[in-house]
Formats: sequence, C-alpha cells, structure tokens
Amino acid sequence: MEMVEFKSGADTCKAVLTRPAGVQGSTPLVVMAGGWCYTKEIVMPWYGKFFEELGCATLRFDYRRFGESTGEPRQHINPWDQIEDYRNALTFAESLPGIDKSRTGVWGISYSGGHVLIVAALDSRAKFAISTIPVVDGYQTMRRVHGETRFAMLNRMILEDRRARFQGKPSGRMPMSPEKDPNLELTSWPFPHVYSGFAGIKAKEAPRHEHWNTIESVELLLQYKVAPFCERIVETPVMMTLAAGDNITSADLEAETFNAITNPNKAFASVQGVDHMSLYTNRDHLGKVGKVQSVWLKETLAQMAG
Repeated sequence: MEMVEFKSGADTCKAVLTRPAGVQGSTPLVVMAGGWCYTKEIVMPWYGKFFEELGCATLRFDYRRFGESTGEPRQHINPWDQIEDYRNALTFAESLPGIDKSRTGVWGISYSGGHVLIVAALDSRAKFAISTIPVVDGYQTMRRVHGETRFAMLNRMILEDRRARFQGKPSGRMPMSPEKDPNLELTSWPFPHVYSGFAGIKAKEAPRHEHWNTIESVELLLQYKVAPFCERIVETPVMMTLAAGDNITSADLEAETFNAITNPNKAFASVQGVDHMSLYTNRDHLGKVGKVQSVWLKETLAQMAG
C-alpha cells in the first residue's frame, strides 16, 4: 500500500495505491471513490480486496474538499467536480509504472455509482465501469425520500441559502442524516439508520468522515441525472449492482438508467437480502456484492486480454 496524490483543478487529491503481491508484468487497475460525504476508508478497502484477489491494483482517493484532500469549502459536494476528480485520477494512473492502461476502469458506490457511468460516457480511458447502488436521478430521489411536504420545505431552504450566497455569504451546512427523528430537522438523507451506520464506520475505520454537507450540495444534487449520458456508453463494458428493493437510491430508477446504456455488453445484478446501508455495515452483505462484481470483472478482463 502506497500513499500517493494527484492534482485536480487547483487542489490535491490524496489517494491510496495498492498493488497485488507476486504479480508479474502490468496489472489492471480499478479507480475507486466514494459517495455522499465519504472518505477513502469507507468500504472501498473491503470492495477493493475482491479486485486485488483477481490480480488488480486499486487506486482509492478522496475527492477534493473531503478527507485528506485539499479544497474549500469543506464538505461541499459538486458532482461535476467529483467526476473531474475521477478523470484526473485516470490521468494520474497513466503515469504509474506497471499499470495496464488497456485494462484500467472505474468503480463507484451510491453517488459515485452514478459518477462512474458519466465517466464511462465521457472518457475513453475508462475501459470498464462498475456501478454499485447508484444515485441516478437527484430530483426524483430527493422528492421520494423526503415526501412532498418536506421536499417543499427543502426547496425553500435551498432558495434561502441561494439568496444568502448572493449576498456574499458561504453556503449553510446541514446534516447528512438525522440521529433520531427525521421530522425534527431537514437533512440530506432523512434516515436515522444512515446516521447510526456511518457513526459506527467513523468510530472503527473512517475517523475523517464528517456527517454534514453544504446546503448547496443538495441543490446541485437536484440537477443531477445520469440517464442522458448512458446513450453515449457504446463500447465500455458496464456492470450495475443493486440492492433489491432499495428505497434510498430507488431500484426502479436504477433499472431505468441501466436500460438506457447503449452498449449490449452490460450486466445487471439485483442482489437479494441486502439493503443500501447494509452494503456498508454488514460484511456478509458486502461480500455478496463484492463476489458478484469480481466474477464479472474477472470475465471482462479475460476478454480484454484476448
């Protein structure tokens, strides 16, 4: 394991590079980043182990403004900046010795599960994309998880924040999820089990995780939709993995987006007996998805090798 860094815009993204032991020659690479308010310690090492067992290197990075990476304002989530961070990670990967550029791809989970589909549409250097429980339609997702009444309250808060920013003030901050009753305060993702899940992760393996974001981050999420990019995925192999019946990122929206991918070389797996948060907190559930993805990637890499 090697600590590395690369430039992304005016900032520096900090990353961890792993290489498989005892592998001769150039190795495939999986570029990995997290979802909403994630740092590189959150579940990526666990999923990465499945790829490392295949003989792949992994590059796990913190987006700008998160974790060990530089950038202000902290905890501000601009999806297009994060997509640029992925693409700059691919540029950095081109400079690494011992990496097979023809078998370098991207992996993402939740918000980044959507990002990697956009990266696959925009950047031919991503030779495969693995999308895990992706956020694919910010507007519909927020409307569903908040409900009509609180969604209207959320929009009023966003407009108030926009007026404050117009006056030169920084965007306000809001919790990622509520500790207890979701009706007591507006949060980005109104699920107490999300709070408890990430509290456990922070205590055990991701001390740099901060459970809040700027209000503007949610405004940008409302503008985010992945499907229009999917018709541009013509040649890149894609796997999308869902938690069956996911009520956070909405399994039906994910399936619709998968169907929009043009390339017939694509795979879809709806994994039973897991849910969105259990793919972070339950190692057995994580293992189910990790195994499905590693089997697909093994076959895909073999096809690339000819």
